Order: sequence, then C-alpha cells, then structure tokens
Amino acid sequence: MSDPFCGQAVHFNHFAPEKVPYAHARYQFEAMRHLLVADEHLADREYMVGGVYTIADMALWGWARVVPFILGEDAWHKLPHLKRLVDTISARPTAACAVALKERYTFKSEMDDEARRNMFRHLAATAA
Repeated sequence: MSDPFCGQAVHFNHFAPEKVPYAHARYQFEAMRHLLVADEHLADREYMVGGVYTIADMALWGWARVVPFILGEDAWHKLPHLKRLVDTISARPTAACAVALKERYTFKSEMDDEARRNMFRHLAATAA
C-alpha cells in the first residue's frame, strides 16, 4: 500500500514550505480514512489476506509503522487492529533488518535550504 494520501499528509504536515490549512486537513482526513479501511479489514483476520503473511502486509507495514509521524501520537487508539499488525510484523527478524538499514547509512534529516532546493525543485525554479 503505497498510499499517496499518507505521503501528502506527511508533506503538508511536516515539509511544505508554507502552511495550507485546507491541504493539511484534507490529507490528514484522507490518510486516516484509508488507514481505517485497513484497520476494519484486519478486525477479523490476522493479516490482510486472512491467515497468511503476504506482500500486501509488507506494503501496508511500510506506511503503517509511521502512523504517529503521519497522523500524530494519538492516532493508534483509532487503529487498534492496524497497530497489532504493525507490532506483529515489526517483531519479525526481517522487519528488524529492514529498519536497521537506515542505521547503516547516513541520511540528511534536517529540512534546510539545501534540502528544500532538492526536494522542491519546482519552487526553486520559479524563484530564480
């Protein structure tokens, strides 16, 4: 689940060069709506496809594990089944290896002028 709504929610909440209340509210709502669909689907099954761990779960885990960053720390109380799935997958050795990859490499994490120029080239081009 590569959820464009989650990506937009993150962008407008954390990285947009200007605050746009409508965009922030829209994508927070849509990201939660999509994650609630997954949560409701998981209410009566262990994994997205019943009792079998599949690529669908892996894809969902990628976004779901960062729910607090997307929607805020209190979001998990609305998504208990999704939280269970995240905890289950996160306990797998391969998930721990995937998360550990970011520790092996140095990634720039601050949103400074250089990062903005690289991430939002369309804005840098219009400012020139």
